[in-house]
Amino acid sequence: MFKVIAVAVAIAATTTVAGAQGTTTSKSSAKPATTASTTKPTHKKATKASSSQATLKKEAKISEETARATALKQVPNGTVKSSEIERENGKLIYSFDITVPGKSGIEEVNVNAIDGSVVAHEHETPKSEKAEAAQEAKEAKAKKPVAKK
Repeated sequence: MFKVIAVAVAIAATTTVAGAQGTTTSKSSAKPATTASTTKPTHKKATKASSSQATLKKEAKISEETARATALKQVPNGTVKSSEIERENGKLIYSFDITVPGKSGIEEVNVNAIDGSVVAHEHETPKSEKAEAAQEAKEAKAKKPVAKK
């Protein structure tokens, strides 16, 4: 009876430790419990994406708010649907997708994150927007590192 309780306590402790270790980048030789391992990959992906955005924001010389104001000046009556900071064609840019009431598609405005100038401004139809999303997904899949065994 005491052995069963001791094993249950050990499993609970291992699960708790494995869950806490899920936020670190070091690898452990101990395998986490099933519940911790199912949530771990999602957490790492979210952390990786946000840390990439954070790293790029540190490189930027202008704030996202300043870039947003610049982009909105290009599109009167527009509302920012989404935004991101990215490196495109070797330039660090803020990319804004802006919707306009009564107009289909979006206006994509790219603002240089170093000097605040408008790098690009183009209208994307729903069809071209869908094609761009498919192309970005394809590129992201190609960049994904192969897992080593």
